[in-house]
Amino acid sequence: MKITYLGHACFLLEISNTKILFDPFITPNPLAKKIEINGIKADYILLSHGHQDHVADVEAIYQNTSATIIANFEIVRWYQKKGLEKVHPMNYGGKWKFDFGTVKMVNAVHSSSMPDGTYGGNPAGFVIQSKEKAFYYAGDTALHQDMKQIGEYYTIDFAFLPVGDNFTMDIQEALEAAKYVKTQKIIGMHYDTFPYIEIDHTAIRKLAQDQGKELVLMEIGQSIEI
Repeated sequence: MKITYLGHACFLLEISNTKILFDPFITPNPLAKKIEINGIKADYILLSHGHQDHVADVEAIYQNTSATIIANFEIVRWYQKKGLEKVHPMNYGGKWKFDFGTVKMVNAVHSSSMPDGTYGGNPAGFVIQSKEKAFYYAGDTALHQDMKQIGEYYTIDFAFLPVGDNFTMDIQEALEAAKYVKTQKIIGMHYDTFPYIEIDHTAIRKLAQDQGKELVLMEIGQSIEI
């Protein structure tokens, strides 16, 4: 499984020759100015919620690739009204088997509205089970007890967790979330993009190490194999 970090909470995963894009916020992000969105190829676009810093480039990438948008019902309807018809609506507790694996939509504790202020439904996270790995993409969230159910029902190889604080969990709560879902490997997200969420990389890596967790903070544009 190949993972490429495109900034903020946006990752492109290649799973069994399928490309899956999470929460594309690239062109408005000055830290991601070297990323050329016209070169991004995706088969699916998964959206955790409707905030602009998670959906800014959905339409452009969709037009370039005709990817299928996977999101909650309200977000899907919003894009359908804009003429984007390749969609798959979901909601909490539901799962669906796609060609790359099974997607389960799970709870996130946050807020959600579309860039124009339209109601964006409930924010969400995703548990993905593929032939290669199983992982948890938390989306923007606070720490919450429902995460323990993920650890009870799934074997999570790694988790994408926000670590920037202010709008989401901080590193301490992300480490607790990793315990809840029973994973040793955290890929950090939702940090440094804005002054509110700037972090001390050295300090949080030490906190993770002290608790026996592996914290990966990727460089924008960097790819890793897991």
